[in-house]
Order: sequence, then structure tokens, then C-alpha cells
Amino acid sequence: MNTVQRGKLAIAAAAIGVGLLSVTGCGFVNAQQTSHQYSASDGVRADLGKLQLRNMLIVASGEKEPGRVIGAVFNQSNSDATVTFSGANGAQTEIRVKAMSETYLNDTADPAILSTAGVIPGGLTPVTVRSGSDSTTVNIPVVNGTLPEYAKYLPSPSATPSGSATPGATGTESGSATPSATTSSAAGH
Repeated sequence: MNTVQRGKLAIAAAAIGVGLLSVTGCGFVNAQQTSHQYSASDGVRADLGKLQLRNMLIVASGEKEPGRVIGAVFNQSNSDATVTFSGANGAQTEIRVKAMSETYLNDTADPAILSTAGVIPGGLTPVTVRSGSDSTTVNIPVVNGTLPEYAKYLPSPSATPSGSATPGATGTESGSATPSATTSSAAGH
């Protein structure tokens, strides 16, 4: 091998080495996004004991207007659970989730409605979520019916939370069954 060939070989080896370093170095410098859990939608997530709340939103036309809670609640325990949402000005609603199943609040025949949203659409409202002895406060986004996918969940301004409802079937993985929610409003709103 002559000097020119050795030089070309050395340059090629250096180029391959630099290429490998830049390819393998990306994972070292940047965090892996797949290892971070986050809400990939408009709603927020929270865990409450064996309950998992996903894509939680409140749909309302204004701060002092009724707001419908939508999202999904997964119950991984072996017993039925009652989940209470307590928002601004004493607004409260509750839902029931059967053991080892899920309830999709956007599919319920009896919607979970808070008597007041608590903030103008576009803001976050603190909501205390309780089930049994477990409790957490979650900042839930409030949206209005501007986007077509939320317009159908917008309660009318005269909507008042219902007193009670009989729990129905819970949703299935395919979402074919309609779960039921129980709602109530605290006095003094």
C-alpha cells in the first residue's frame, strides 16, 4: 500500500468514526421522549389510588356557567368506586365506576355537570377529585364549544346538575356500552 492509499484509508476511517459518534451520541445528549409520561391531548391525567383519570376536561361556555366534566376513569380495583369532583364555588358532581372497568364521561347518558366551571374557557380550574380516602387536586382545563369535537358536550346555560341517577353499565374497550354518572350540586354556588 502506498502513502496515498494509506491517507485515503485513514480519512475514510476517521469519517466513519465521526459518523458513528454523532449517531450514537444523540441518545446520550437528548432525553428519550418515550420514557416521559404526559397528556397527549387537550385534557389532563391523574392517578388516584387504583383509579386512573385520563383526558379530563371541563366544557363550559363561561366562568359562571355549568361545566360538563368529560374524559375517562379506569378502575383497576376489585370493588366499585364513587368518584367525586369538587370545583369552584361548591360545585360538585360524582360518578360511579364499576370494579375492573372504565367509564367514559363523554359517553354517559347522565352527564357529570358542575354547576359552575370556575374559570373562563382557556384557563385551568383546580378540581379536587376524591374516592374513598384518596384525594388529589388537579388543574383541569376548561374549553368551550368553539372546536366541533367539544360543541356537543357544552351544557346549556340553564342546565342544572341532576340529583341522582341509577348507575348503569360501564363502558367496554370498544366503547359500545353507555355508563351512567350521578351528579349533584352543593348549596351556595
